Amino acid sequence: MTKPNSYLILLLAWCAFSCAKTTPQSGNARADSSPTPGGHLQYANPFMGTAPFNDPKTIGYAPPKDWRGVWAGLVFPGSSLPNAMVQLSPITEFHTGAGYDYEDSVIYAFAHTNKGHWNLCHLPVLPVSGAATTSGTYSSRFKKATEKASPGFYGVTLQDYGVQVQLTSTLRCGFHRYRYNQPNNRRVVFKLAQSNERVTNWDIEKAGEAAVQGFQETGRQTVYFYGALSENLQDLEVQGKGTKDGLAVLRLPAGSKPVELRIGISFVSVQNAKQNLEQEIGSRSFEQVRQQAEKTWEGLLSKVEVKGGTPKQKQLFYSCLYRSFLWPALRSDLNGEYRDAKGNVVKADFNYYTEPSLWDTYRNKDLLIGMLTPQVTTDVIKSMQDVGNKTGFLPTFFHGDHASALVSGSYQRGITNFDLKDVYRLMLRNANLEGGARPHIAEYIQKGYINTTQVSNPEVETKDKAGVSKTLEYAFDDYAVAQVAKILNDTATYRIMMARSKNYKNLFDPGTKFMRGRLADGSWVKPFDPKYPYYEYMYREANAWQVSFFAPHDMPGLIALYGGPQPFEAKLDSLFTVPWNPNHIARNVSGFIGQYCHGNQPDHETPFSYYFIGKPEKSQRRLDEIMEKFYGMGKDGLGYSGMDDAGEMSAWYVFSSTGLYPYSAADAKYLVSVPLFDEVKWKMDNGKVVTIKKLGKGRSLSIIKVNGKTNEGYFVDHTLFREGGQLEITTK
Repeated sequence: MTKPNSYLILLLAWCAFSCAKTTPQSGNARADSSPTPGGHLQYANPFMGTAPFNDPKTIGYAPPKDWRGVWAGLVFPGSSLPNAMVQLSPITEFHTGAGYDYEDSVIYAFAHTNKGHWNLCHLPVLPVSGAATTSGTYSSRFKKATEKASPGFYGVTLQDYGVQVQLTSTLRCGFHRYRYNQPNNRRVVFKLAQSNERVTNWDIEKAGEAAVQGFQETGRQTVYFYGALSENLQDLEVQGKGTKDGLAVLRLPAGSKPVELRIGISFVSVQNAKQNLEQEIGSRSFEQVRQQAEKTWEGLLSKVEVKGGTPKQKQLFYSCLYRSFLWPALRSDLNGEYRDAKGNVVKADFNYYTEPSLWDTYRNKDLLIGMLTPQVTTDVIKSMQDVGNKTGFLPTFFHGDHASALVSGSYQRGITNFDLKDVYRLMLRNANLEGGARPHIAEYIQKGYINTTQVSNPEVETKDKAGVSKTLEYAFDDYAVAQVAKILNDTATYRIMMARSKNYKNLFDPGTKFMRGRLADGSWVKPFDPKYPYYEYMYREANAWQVSFFAPHDMPGLIALYGGPQPFEAKLDSLFTVPWNPNHIARNVSGFIGQYCHGNQPDHETPFSYYFIGKPEKSQRRLDEIMEKFYGMGKDGLGYSGMDDAGEMSAWYVFSSTGLYPYSAADAKYLVSVPLFDEVKWKMDNGKVVTIKKLGKGRSLSIIKVNGKTNEGYFVDHTLFREGGQLEITTK
């Protein structure tokens, strides 16, 4: 939670923001004697986003009894470094988004990988004591008052076993410290038959008097580990191998000293896992590893300094900034080896990362990573290129082909240390060849849209092509490809792709003024209810209202479809005022202002749309409402309105609260809004500093000045960040 310099101010801010006495603490009152994190770490709360919204008025409907609110942010509170291989975090329920539900009171294990997409959660480990269970299952209750977290640290007390757990981590290693209340019957359980994925094989064996090694296989992915203990093992017993509850029990001798478990992991081999452990942790103490983790996070979070705002806004800002840098995840070992898309072990001179969560994070978060850690983005693009060279296509995620936007937007921001021509070759394969990143691309090219199958009474989960959403997204992706074609002077392709970028118009129904599904013969889908949400029939996790304002690359063209600024404004007003039907219940579609949905990503650009008709004050009104209503609310002030989706929801807040938003991710420009803070300083890797100052007490945009000169329009170019300077935002 927020901790200004004075302890008294801290106490007052704490009480004002969250009066719940059992709220988990963000670093304060730590169980060990090391000093409380200061600097920017004191504002970053890893519990932010772990709690659900439960109020039907906020959600938009009353969730069914077996639903967990609106799934909350599906984020984890455990220890990780930025974009690391290891995310060491508690598991309160397997096969949930991040394995952790804030309202739970039982911990089943501490796993070593995490994302928040119902996957990963590899290598679950749990310290236990007392008599062995007859059922062979292990878990413990815990009290929220004992739960503490700050960037690079997590701690909790396991009530049933009397074990105080403290966790920290490096890029590729987890460091556990267990303080057992009872000196006898101390054990460590490896639950290798469990993860958030289906475990297909696992093994563990002693690797010396005080070490174990093994692997956990989940389909095509295998995580290897090497664990070193501070105590010699008395015994290692494997129980239930081949069953869904199989595990291994490590028995420790009686003693009163804390037990330390250092685990190195690798996606290549046990040998690499051991090397990762020896080089990243070695003989360093828990405090030394934790302090290095805190130093790393402080170095990153301090790249953006904010002044002013409320304590809650400052906490939300740094919590969201922290959350934006946990994915994609590192997959290279220290020796440079990794497993490529074909499963082969290869070695490279760059860090290999998982692909970004592109359907969501291309909008903002991937660009934020490039702004503050450009080398990571360089390596992410090289990693995607490596995948493309092995498979024939750049990777995508879930929907759309948004690697193209990441490449285009990053290159124009000065991230150029990769082979653009080769990446462009792969982008063209994605954009033109069936069987790769763009399903139904042949139909899209032939017709200019992807058709919808006629279904008499489609339901929320009726399956089809999500043809409207695909068409709109492919049109934007075509625009992104066109920008790279322009950079490379490929004029013919530029013209083709710019023409294709207008394909979104082919699904605009002038009669209803909505983006609407077309049948194969070109006629409109009937019946048509623009309020009804679908997972993949016509729309992907959205309804017609939520996709009908998406053309970030061609807003003048979109406005013309509506008949000009006035009809467009009226339709946009209706988006925020037509009430959500509480009988329309769909997971992931929640958190409404009228029909606008902030609990999912498809319309996250829409609140900015008023800018394009010269009404920035109307956008600002909605932006302020969203930031106030959908972040840091719910139980103990720790809720998000929906799934964070690997940091997109968080990055939206980072940009919007600082007065800049990358409206079109394929371009290198930012839409200027009114920041929540009086001053924001962005410190770039090249040593340049951008200072944003808010002048005036109002919340309506009046004048934008760049380096003392009045700015034309509402956009500022990324050149400001490359060269440094000052952005003044005068309000009224």
